[in-house]
Amino acid sequence: MVNDGMTESASGQDRGNTRTDTVRLAIMAAAAVSSWSGVWGQLLPIDVVAIAATLLGGYPVYRETLRALKQGHINMEVSMAVAIFASLIVRQFTVSVVITLFALLSEYIETYAVDKGRQTILLLERSAPRLALVRRAGEEVQVDPRSLVPDDVVIVRDGERVPVDGTIVVGSAFVNQSSITGESARVEKSPGDRVYAGSVDESGLIEVRTEKVGTETVFGKIIKLVEDAENRKAPIQKLSDRLASWLVEFAIGFAAFTFLVTGDVTSTISVIVVAGACGVAAGTPLAIVATLGKAAKKGTIVKGGAYVEEMSRVDTVVIDKTGTLTFGEPEVTDTVGFDGFSELQVLEYAAIAERYSNHPLARAILGKAAELGIKFSEDASSASSSYIAGKGIVCRFNGGQIIVGNDTLMVEKNVQFPRVADESLWGGPKGRSTVLIAYRGKICGTISIADRVRGESRRALEDLRKMGIRTVMLTGDNRTVAQDVAKEVGIDEVHAELLPEEKVSAVERLVAEGHSVAMVGDGINDAPALARADVGIGMGAGTDTVAVDGVGVTLAFLGLLNPLLAAGIHVASELIFILNSARLIR
Repeated sequence: MVNDGMTESASGQDRGNTRTDTVRLAIMAAAAVSSWSGVWGQLLPIDVVAIAATLLGGYPVYRETLRALKQGHINMEVSMAVAIFASLIVRQFTVSVVITLFALLSEYIETYAVDKGRQTILLLERSAPRLALVRRAGEEVQVDPRSLVPDDVVIVRDGERVPVDGTIVVGSAFVNQSSITGESARVEKSPGDRVYAGSVDESGLIEVRTEKVGTETVFGKIIKLVEDAENRKAPIQKLSDRLASWLVEFAIGFAAFTFLVTGDVTSTISVIVVAGACGVAAGTPLAIVATLGKAAKKGTIVKGGAYVEEMSRVDTVVIDKTGTLTFGEPEVTDTVGFDGFSELQVLEYAAIAERYSNHPLARAILGKAAELGIKFSEDASSASSSYIAGKGIVCRFNGGQIIVGNDTLMVEKNVQFPRVADESLWGGPKGRSTVLIAYRGKICGTISIADRVRGESRRALEDLRKMGIRTVMLTGDNRTVAQDVAKEVGIDEVHAELLPEEKVSAVERLVAEGHSVAMVGDGINDAPALARADVGIGMGAGTDTVAVDGVGVTLAFLGLLNPLLAAGIHVASELIFILNSARLIR
C-alpha cells in the first residue's frame, strides 16, 4: 500500500529544499543588515552585496513571476519583481534587498504549510501493516501484505494490526476498529465475522481468510478518499495576490501617465517603487506567524494561514463522537448493589473475576477498583476464571462462583434475578454497556460502563450555538450511544452508524448546500471527511496598505516625490502593515 523508497526519497528531498530555503533567507537577512548599515558604501561606489543578493537570492521570486506571466495573471510575486527592479533602477539597493527578503519569507512560510499538509497522507500510509503472517502449503511465512491474494489465510496475533479485509475462520478476539468505523467499544469477533485492514487485535489469536488487499480494502479506500478530497479542494486566491494584482496594474498605469505628463524617468520609477505590494508580503507572513504562534500557545496547531481565513466563514461544524466529544476509552460510570451488597463489594467481586482478563470492559472495571483503593484478599489469589465467548466470565472463588456477564449467561447459569425496577437493574441511562455481577447464584449488582464525555464538550458546543453556528454529529457508533452522548452535550442533529465514505458524503452534501463546513475528528476513519471539509480540525488586512500606497502614488504623480522619499514612504507603508500584524503577538 505504500512505496517506502519513494516516501523516504520525497521526505529527503523536502528536507533538502527546506535547508536550502533557510540558508537563502539567512544570507538575504545578512545582506539586508550590511546594506542598511552602509558598510559596503564606504568601500565601493555601489552596494555590490545588495545587488548580488537581490539578483541571486531573489531567484524563487523571479521564477514564480515568469510562471505567472506565462499563465497570463498577476500575483504577489509579479508585484515584488516590479518593485525590486524598479528599486535597482533608481539605485535604492537597500530597498531592493529588503523587498526580496520579505518576498522570500512569505514564500518560505507558504511552502512550509504545504509540506506539512502532505504529511496527512504519508502518516496514513505508514500506519498500514508492513508484514503479514500467512499460512501457505502448511507453513507460516511472513510476506508483504501487497503480495496477498484472495483466500490466503492470514494469522493475526494479540496486539497486531489486521493486514487485509476478510472473514475469521479460526479463533476469536476483541478487535479495536475505532480507526475504521469509529465505534468506541472493542468488538468481539469470532468465526464468520468480518474484520478490516488497519483494525487492531487487542486480545486473542485469529486466522482470517483474505477477501480484499491493498487499495481495495476499506483502509486503502480511506487513503484514496483523502487524496481525492485534497485534489478536489480548489485553491483560494489569496487576498495578498488580489491586492498585488490591483496595485501593479494601478502603479504601471499611473507610472505611464506620469511619464507622459512629466517626461521625468525618476518620478515614473518612484511611482512603481512606492506602489510595490511588499507591505502585503511583509505583513501577511508576520500575521500568519503571529496567529499560528498564539494558537500553538493555547494547544492548537494550525497548518497554514489559509485555514485561519477560512474559519471566519464557517457556519456549520461537523463533529465525530469517539475521541472527540468523548475520551475514547471505556470507564465505569455507575455501580448498583442489590440485596444488601454495597457498591464496593460489587466492584470487588467483578475485579476478582476479571483480574487476568484483557477484555476492554475488564480493564475499565480493574481501573475503577484501583482508583477506589480496592485491595484483593488472600483468597483472591486462588480464584480461577474461565471465559465464555460473547457472554462473560465465570470465576471459582472462596467455595462459590462469581459470574460477570450479560443476561444470557445469567439465565444459562440459573442465576436468581432480584426484584428491582428495570431501570436500576440495567444501570440507568441508555447507551451504556451494563455488566451483571452474580455471587453464589444471585445477582448482587450491576456495573455500567461508557465512553466518558469530555468535560469541555458541552461548553464548547454552547459557545458555537451562541455564535450562530450549526452543529452536527457524524459517528460510526450505534445510534443509541450516539443519541445518548448528543443529548448530554447538547447536539440536536445526529447521524450514526456511518462508514467513512458515508461521512464524506454527509460533508459533501453540506458543502453543496452552500455551507462553509469545519469537520472535527480524531481517527483514521475521519481523515477523508476532514480533508473534504473546508476546514479539517484534528484532535490530533490589506486595506491599510492600499490606502497608504494610494497616497504615495498621488504624491509621485504631482512631482513632489523623489526616489529617496518614495523608498521612505514605501518602508513606512510596510511598517504600518507590520505593526498592524504584530498586534497579534501578545
